[in-house]
Amino acid sequence: METENKTVLTPGTIALAATPIGNPLDASFRLVAALREADLIAAEDTRRVKRLASELGIRLTARTLAYHEHNEVERTETLLEAARSGQKVLLVTDAGMPVVSDPGFRAVDAAAREGIAVDVFPGPSAPLTALVHSGIAPDRFAFEGFLPRTSSKRLSALESLSREARTLIFFESPRRTRECLEAMVDVFGAEREACVARELTKTHEEIMRGTLAELAAWARETEVLGEIAIVVAPAPPREENPADLAALVLARAEAGERLKDAAKAVAREHERVSARELYDAALAHKNRG
Repeated sequence: METENKTVLTPGTIALAATPIGNPLDASFRLVAALREADLIAAEDTRRVKRLASELGIRLTARTLAYHEHNEVERTETLLEAARSGQKVLLVTDAGMPVVSDPGFRAVDAAAREGIAVDVFPGPSAPLTALVHSGIAPDRFAFEGFLPRTSSKRLSALESLSREARTLIFFESPRRTRECLEAMVDVFGAEREACVARELTKTHEEIMRGTLAELAAWARETEVLGEIAIVVAPAPPREENPADLAALVLARAEAGERLKDAAKAVAREHERVSARELYDAALAHKNRG
């Protein structure tokens, strides 16, 4: 497809575009066209966007502006002012989709509140690439980003996710990958299936699948390098006995709820048991009493 004369940016609009997470050939046609025609490019690292343009054979004519987590608040007004004046504004980050564990949210939020149009050019995504690689159930998943750096806060965050019924996706620093996996073994259990994806789409891409115990052992024996994504399988379903939950239903009923409504409420909190089972168990418990 010829992109040389393809116009994709609209004057007065802020466009956010996904950039390759490793392989420059993953750049979309819309990104290539946008880099050519932008008036202002806000980039997490201006050197990286210039290098990407060079790898794609593009000569940038736009003004480039550093836009990262340390200056996002003050620089957002610059982007809004450029859009107000009718310029074509492009926002990119070092890799992947802006906003997702990267700068961009403040710009979108501020533009929406001011009625400035926002456009999004989809493309490479490290969380989704890792999920597809993992071989772990993709039907329901949650992206958790980076865990806290300190041990106590990391454990607390993992404990809050210990019964999560969705596949979990994390980013992690290579320096903390071993500690992260060991903490997951302690909280999620040694046999939980997981995947570590390293340097996705790059020359030295590596995908490790196994139990959390096996991956933690790998991290202890290996010098972990590069950008890391960790995918963890959902928590196994709990086998719950309706009779064990009957007391919860009866407690709600004694507080004023209809027994049927109380059974429905408890069933919503315990997905493996139906409201009908709980209602019958509560009635049986009540009759025995």
